[in-house]
Amino acid sequence: MAQSGMREGDGAVRERTGGAVRASWIDVLLGTRPLRGLALAALAGVFMAAVGAFGTGDAPLLLRLGYWVTVLVIGALGGVAVSMLVDRGGWFDAQPALQGGLIVVALTLPLTGVIWGVTCLVFGSGPMRLAQLWSFAGPVFIVTCVMTALNYATQRTPPETHAGPAGSQPARFLARLPARLRGASLHAVQAEDHYLRLHTSKGQDLILMRLSDAVAELEGLEGAQVHRSWWVARDAVEDSRRGDGRAVLTLTGGVQVPVSRAYAKALRAGGWL
Repeated sequence: MAQSGMREGDGAVRERTGGAVRASWIDVLLGTRPLRGLALAALAGVFMAAVGAFGTGDAPLLLRLGYWVTVLVIGALGGVAVSMLVDRGGWFDAQPALQGGLIVVALTLPLTGVIWGVTCLVFGSGPMRLAQLWSFAGPVFIVTCVMTALNYATQRTPPETHAGPAGSQPARFLARLPARLRGASLHAVQAEDHYLRLHTSKGQDLILMRLSDAVAELEGLEGAQVHRSWWVARDAVEDSRRGDGRAVLTLTGGVQVPVSRAYAKALRAGGWL
C-alpha cells in the first residue's frame, strides 16, 4: 500500500529531497517549546548583561554576559522540567495564570540556591555565607515571573487552513493524493520522517513532502495543524479528550491525534477541544 504512494511522482520529488531533509530538521528544532525557552533565556541574559541588572553593572561586560546567560539558561532548564511535570499532571490546564504561578513557586526556591552559589563563585570576594542566600530570593522570584510570562506569551497560534467559497477551486494538495485515494475525504496529514502519511476515507498512503509545504497547499479545506507532525481536517474530528496529560483528538475511522501543548490554548479557544 505505502509503496504505491511513494512511487508516484518520485522523480520530481526526489530532486528536492536534500533540501527537504535539512529543512525538516530545522523546523523540528525551532518548533520545540524547550528550545524556544532556552533561546529566549539566552536573549534575556544578553539584555540583563547589557543593562547591568541587579547591581552587576560594575563588572566587566564579558563577565556579566557569561553570568547572566548562564543563570538564565539554568533557570530555563529548570523551567522545562517543572513545566513538563505540570503539563503532564494537567494541573490548572484551563487556567494558565494559576498554572504559571505553580511553575514560578516550584522554581523559585531551588533556583535561589543555585544562583546564590553561581553568584558567589563569579562575584564573591570572600567565603560563601548562608545568610546571603535569602537576599537572592526576591530577584530570583521577579526574574522567574517575567521569564514564565514571556514563555506563555510566545506560545504559538496553530497554522490554520480555511474552506473556500462555494464553487471555488479545491485545495491544491488534493491533486497529490495517489490514484487509489482520489476522490476520498482527507481526514489528516501526518509527518513521518521525510514523508507524509495521508489519512483518508479510502485508507492511508505515503507521499514525499514536508508538512509545512503541505499546509500551504491545504488552503481550501477547513483544518489546522494541531501538532508539529499533524494537520487535521476539522470535519474529521469526532471527539477530544485528555490522555496522558495532554489533549488527544479522535478522528473519523478511530485515528488518535495528539495535540501539541504549544497549540492547545489557541485550539481550545477556537472550539476544537
